[in-house]
Amino acid sequence: MKVLVIGGGGREHAMAWCLAKSKRVTKVFITPGNGGTAARLPRPSGLAITNAAEHTKSNAPIENIALDPVKDPQSVADFVKRNDVKLTVVGPEAPLAAGIVDIFRKEQLPIFGPTKACAQLESSKDFAKRFMKEHGIPTAEFETFSDAEKAKAYIHARGAPIVVKADGLAAGKGVVVAMTEQEAIAAVDMMLLDNKFGDAGARVVVEEFLEGEEASFIVMCDGKSALAMATSQDHKRLLNQDQGPNTGGMGAYSPAPVVTPEIHARVLREVINPVLKGMAAKDTPYTGFLYAGLMISPNGAIKVLEFNCRMGDPETQPIFMRLKTDFTVLLEAAIAQQLDQTQAEWDSRTALGVVIAAHGYPDSVRTGDAITELPLDTDDCVTFHAGTTMNNGQVVTSGGRVLCVTALGGTPKLAQTRAYEAVNQVKFSGMQYRSDIGYRAIKT
Repeated sequence: MKVLVIGGGGREHAMAWCLAKSKRVTKVFITPGNGGTAARLPRPSGLAITNAAEHTKSNAPIENIALDPVKDPQSVADFVKRNDVKLTVVGPEAPLAAGIVDIFRKEQLPIFGPTKACAQLESSKDFAKRFMKEHGIPTAEFETFSDAEKAKAYIHARGAPIVVKADGLAAGKGVVVAMTEQEAIAAVDMMLLDNKFGDAGARVVVEEFLEGEEASFIVMCDGKSALAMATSQDHKRLLNQDQGPNTGGMGAYSPAPVVTPEIHARVLREVINPVLKGMAAKDTPYTGFLYAGLMISPNGAIKVLEFNCRMGDPETQPIFMRLKTDFTVLLEAAIAQQLDQTQAEWDSRTALGVVIAAHGYPDSVRTGDAITELPLDTDDCVTFHAGTTMNNGQVVTSGGRVLCVTALGGTPKLAQTRAYEAVNQVKFSGMQYRSDIGYRAIKT
C-alpha cells in the first residue's frame, strides 16, 4: 500500500522511517517533508554499501510532496485520491487545528488524527484546562486572562515561581516557567502587549508552579479505547541539568523509569479514560494520538501539565526506534475502532535521542548552514532530520532543532554512549546540544 505522513519535522521523519520498514508498504509520501526525507530510500542499516540495492528491496522509498497541509488541506486530500493512498497519519498540530481530519473524513479517506474540535485540547490551553476541571482530571490551579493588568495582579497575589502560557499554538515556545514575579510580568508583557506570538498569545493562562519529574504519556485513541505507546521523558531546557530557557525539547529517552506500573495504570484511569469519556459526551469522540505531559511529584501525585493532540517531538524518535509491531497494523486498528483488540510489541532496550540545534536556538535561529558530515545509520542508531532542507544537492539547516540522533542500548547508559558517539560525527557551523540527555534515567 501507499501511505502518507503529514508534516516535516523529526517526528514525521521517524514516522516515515517506521512505515518504510513495513513489508506491506510500497511507497511513503511525506508532505512537506525535510532534507532527510527528500527523495531517498531508507539508508542501509548495518550493511555494507555494496549490499544497499539488495537491502532496499524490502524497504519502501520515501518521497517529499510539496503541498501545504495547513493553508490548503484540500490539496492534500486531492493528492491522496489521485495517487491511491490507502492510509494517512498526521504528525504536527497545525494541520489538525486547521481541520484536515474533518476534510478527509468528509471524503471518506482513511486518516489517523483528531478532528478540529478535539484538537482544541492542544490548540487552546484555556479549553484544555477547563475541560480537565470539568472532568476531574488532576492539573495545576489556573486562571485565564486577556487583560495584562489583571494577569499581573493575579501573579502578584500568587507569587513566584509561577507559569505563564500562551493560550494558542506557539510551536512549543509559548510557556515561561518564571522563577520570579519580574520574569512572569515580563512574560505577560511579551505575550499580551508585545504580541510576540500573535493570535496564539492574545490570551494567557497563568498557573501554579508544580515540582517533580516530568514524563510524556502518549496513547493512540480510536474514540472509545486507548492503546498506550512506550513511556518516554524529554528534556525541555536548553542547557545541561535542565538549566536555561524552555525549548521544544533537546532530547528524550524511552522507557521512562519514573512511570512505574502503578503510575501507568493510574494515568490510564485518572487521565486518559476521562478524556475519552468527556470528549464522547461532547459528541466529539477523540481519535488520534493523545499526549499527556505529566508532572509526577516526589510523593507520586500526578498532575497534567498539558495535552498535545499528537506524538511529542523528540519523544517520537526513541519510541519508534523501540516499536517492533508493524505501524500500519496499529493505524488500521485505530481507524477501525479495534484498538481494544490490539497490542504493540516493544524492544526491551532503551532508546535515547539527542537533539542537535542550530546557532541561536531557541531565540534567534540562524539557518542555511551546510551540514557537512553525518553518521551512517545502523540498526541501532539513526539520525532523524527535523530542521533541514535540500539546497542544490546540499543538506542545510532550516529550523531551530535540526537533527535528533537516536540510539538503542541495553541500558540507558549504553544508549546514551552510542548516541553521543554518533553526535560527535555530525558537523555543521553553530551546532549546539546538551551532553547529559538521559541523566535522570542513568541515576535510577
